[in-house]
Amino acid sequence: MSVEFTNYTLTYDEGVQGFPSFYSYYPEWMIGMNNYFYTFNGGDLYRHNVNSTRNNFYGQQSVTTVRSVFNDSVLENKLFKTINIEGDSPWKVDLSTDIQDSGLVESAYFEKKEQVYYAFVRNTGTVPAETSEYALRSLNGIARSTAVNGGTQVVFDLDYKINNIISIGDMLYFALPPFVDVSGANIPVTPQLAGQVTQVNYDPLNGINNLVIDNTIVGSVPIPIQDAYFLFIKNAIAESHGVLGHYCVFDMTNTDTVGINLFTLESEAMKSFP
Repeated sequence: MSVEFTNYTLTYDEGVQGFPSFYSYYPEWMIGMNNYFYTFNGGDLYRHNVNSTRNNFYGQQSVTTVRSVFNDSVLENKLFKTINIEGDSPWKVDLSTDIQDSGLVESAYFEKKEQVYYAFVRNTGTVPAETSEYALRSLNGIARSTAVNGGTQVVFDLDYKINNIISIGDMLYFALPPFVDVSGANIPVTPQLAGQVTQVNYDPLNGINNLVIDNTIVGSVPIPIQDAYFLFIKNAIAESHGVLGHYCVFDMTNTDTVGINLFTLESEAMKSFP
């Protein structure tokens, strides 16, 4: 097994009596002189804090990262819904909890409202969905089908108004009836991806109630029976659910090359009721 190490420079701040920052540059030697900070790298001398391009050390551009955690009400399971940034610039934010690790907010998602950058937390939404997503309010049931035509048209009974719950672009999944082992116990069946919904056809007066899917999506499998149970998952980025957990670790990344300020970061969280 190989172990990879990354070198950092750790700084101490007498004002807070602690080590507030890591820097990506790793000098051979450093010294303060005449109110300037100098370092040596590769035998060359560098004077810091005079380059207008931030995060540029020894000719290599880096990014700014911040890691911390939301951990109020530690015994309560919460849904972290938003990220609010008070500062000069939006950041990219990746979130993970003790239950879920697919939260993200791209910097382009933020809207500036009352001098605060505000955005909803999205999920990465892997296709096909990972098993862990099924229990996180991502998967919604429809009904058993009455017919499957050509592997691309799934027909339902008219009692189920599919146009009220399903949209074009949703991912359609199916589950077969549970198998029974020799002891008579049911064996759980994992839902399988059937394809992506391309048409939603509901016309009860003419007896039409079906979905048309694209079954060439990577990860999709043929529907083997006519009356499988169908489920669907909304686009995880467009239909935000937030991330679920007792605490939430967030990693912020900023690629700006000019000086910016970051004052506070907040998240709107609500108690989860299973």
